[in-house]
Amino acid sequence: MPDKLSRVCVLLAAYNGTEFLEEQLQSILKQKNIELSIFISVDLSSDNSYEWCCNYAEHHAQIKVLPYGERFGGAAPNFFRLIRDISFSSFDYIALADQDDIWLETKLITACTYIKKDGLAAYSSNVLAFWANGREQLIDKAQSQKKYDFLFEAAGPGCSYVLCTKQLLEFKAFLVQYQDKIKQVALHDWLIYAFFRSKEFPWFIDSKYQLLYRQHDANQVGVNTGWSAIVKRLNLLRNGWYKKQLILISELVGYEHLQLSSRWAVFKIIFHSRRRWQDRIALLVFILLGLY
Repeated sequence: MPDKLSRVCVLLAAYNGTEFLEEQLQSILKQKNIELSIFISVDLSSDNSYEWCCNYAEHHAQIKVLPYGERFGGAAPNFFRLIRDISFSSFDYIALADQDDIWLETKLITACTYIKKDGLAAYSSNVLAFWANGREQLIDKAQSQKKYDFLFEAAGPGCSYVLCTKQLLEFKAFLVQYQDKIKQVALHDWLIYAFFRSKEFPWFIDSKYQLLYRQHDANQVGVNTGWSAIVKRLNLLRNGWYKKQLILISELVGYEHLQLSSRWAVFKIIFHSRRRWQDRIALLVFILLGLY
């Protein structure tokens, strides 16, 4: 008898997405060798994203759209709403989806295979960024994990995450317990990675890309490459955003004892921080210049 198909719940956060939603949803619906359900949460939009999603769901039984009307103001609270409000305990795995990417047909089955084979709690992958002008760039997040990398960065774009139900149910309880403080978290993918790693749940980052990561002016985060990205990072350091988020996440996942509000404390663990050596050197320079 063939193995039973893995049941995967896809959580998709949308906002003003009518230009891209159909291509993204089609690529998700084409996933091979899995049993699929899709849940969509639409942030209060100025286009007809909600109506479009409802109409699309009428023609695709796997898709359900959550009640509409709340202003989330960003991807993180929208994804937290999905995790909090969806009853996903009957699924084997949960995947996160942005509204504007294109998934390879093997994305989910690849993740499920790795998780089963290696006894993982979570899988993520590199992504291939692409622009409307035809430019493409591999975004490599698959460097060796460090002892404390989860306190300094995510595992990569959240749209590459596939998570085991048991561990995500623990994260769901964590969301409810600390919901007021979590409202201050700007990046859901960073917090999810930090929570899983802080619990020592095994997480694999695949060096092969499994989705095309669309880049456009409306990206909330996007690719951190080029001079504009460097300037953006410097500004985030200067205004204290990165430091505040780092401290907040470290406290939420139980690492407040590291006292990362101190430059000296960060300096002491600098080689156990970010995965790329270039990022560790950059962080060291920022500390020495007093930007952290």
